[in-house]
Amino acid sequence: MNTVVDDMPRITDIRVTDDSITANLTDGRTISVPLAWSWRLSEATTEQRGKFEIIGSGVGVHWPDVDEDISATGMLYGIPARPRSTATRGKRQTPSTLKPTLAPAS
Repeated sequence: MNTVVDDMPRITDIRVTDDSITANLTDGRTISVPLAWSWRLSEATTEQRGKFEIIGSGVGVHWPDVDEDISATGMLYGIPARPRSTATRGKRQTPSTLKPTLAPAS
């Protein structure tokens, strides 16, 4: 008999304050990261922060009003959102505005 064990962390609830993003996980743990890890949520209104969807059966959370996604794994492993560059500040990144980064030739 085969038994599949799902060891992926899953979020059951999330709370965003002026200082932190706190998630409750299905295994009973509560994890928290600094709000500064998400510049989108840092700049969002309280109303925008409160409007979220738990996605992927708890694998992550999406805030539609600010187009932010955070995963339970990212919170556990300490992976903050990438800061936006000053050149794109106020502009939404789309495939046509993203430029590849080339490594210098050896």
